Amino acid sequence: MGATGWGMHSVSVFELRGRDVVRVGAMSGQSTRWRRRVGRADLSAVREVRGALRDMLRHWGEAGACDVAELLATELVTNALIHTDHGAEVTATVAPDALRVEVRDHVAGLPGPSHAPYADDGTHGRGLVLLQALADSWGVRPDGAGKVVWFELNGKATA
Repeated sequence: MGATGWGMHSVSVFELRGRDVVRVGAMSGQSTRWRRRVGRADLSAVREVRGALRDMLRHWGEAGACDVAELLATELVTNALIHTDHGAEVTATVAPDALRVEVRDHVAGLPGPSHAPYADDGTHGRGLVLLQALADSWGVRPDGAGKVVWFELNGKATA
């Protein structure tokens, strides 16, 4: 679908409140979107975002694509919580042929490849490497006083 095609779809908008995905706006159309605000110290939000994304993708794409989406969303949310002093906002938009996940934070610095060695235990230092390897497209854009890091996966709704 690519980064420029997202404005063309009508969407249903949902917000993740606790464990529930709540409709906050809707238009007739084929896409679904949900949003979740993540507090600075809200590490449980990573699990909640992953679960909500899994539920949202139940009938989209192949199982492997859904696993990749969960992994990449986990990386972006975790990075926002670890590398910023503020909360973040996660938005996922599912269209019949693509998924886009965005994580908006309030720190202007743009991420880049880490020159520090990866952790010996494999727990950090690989987020952008995974994005580059697994996403069909990804990027970073300035957004007010912060930035948005996003990725897209191509897929196809399943019956």
